[in-house]
Amino acid sequence: MTRTHQITDLLQAWSRGDPEGLEKLLPLVDRELQRIAHRLILDEKTGHPLRTNDLVNEALLSLLEDEPIDWKSRKQFYAIVAWRMRNILTDYARKRLSRGQDAEHVDIDEVLLPMKMAKEIVDLHEALISLARVDDRKAKVVELRYFGGFTLEEIASMLGVAPTTVDRDWRFARSWLKREITGVDE
Repeated sequence: MTRTHQITDLLQAWSRGDPEGLEKLLPLVDRELQRIAHRLILDEKTGHPLRTNDLVNEALLSLLEDEPIDWKSRKQFYAIVAWRMRNILTDYARKRLSRGQDAEHVDIDEVLLPMKMAKEIVDLHEALISLARVDDRKAKVVELRYFGGFTLEEIASMLGVAPTTVDRDWRFARSWLKREITGVDE
């Protein structure tokens, strides 16, 4: 059995409530989840207070706390975990913004995640929600590329479309998001 099929089988076992499925799954997906989290944290441009392991753990905990998911594939799993990581970082940015409006002192978190960057993360998150209403696949391409760190070829495989389609979606989405966030056309 290939590693891909093994991961899918373990995801499905976990969906059925088999606790060993999750136990056996985590060592197989940990490296990829760490890579995704590392990429997301690096994209924050400054030292983020969340560590790679923390982001992975929070995303996995959010999966465990929610209703069980009927896992279809490892691609679906990685996409959902990347999406959850993005939401964790967005929630963190929102908290930074709300605390910053009321705070009178500057703490270490304010140095590590500047208010401007927190606003940019929230703006991107809200623009992605709007894009998903217009074209869900294009929003998924952005999530997988920007937040997941996947290549265009990997995304094409995950979404079951040609790499040229993903490239077109990526270019369109970047332009659309820029216009949505800044109000300026490229």
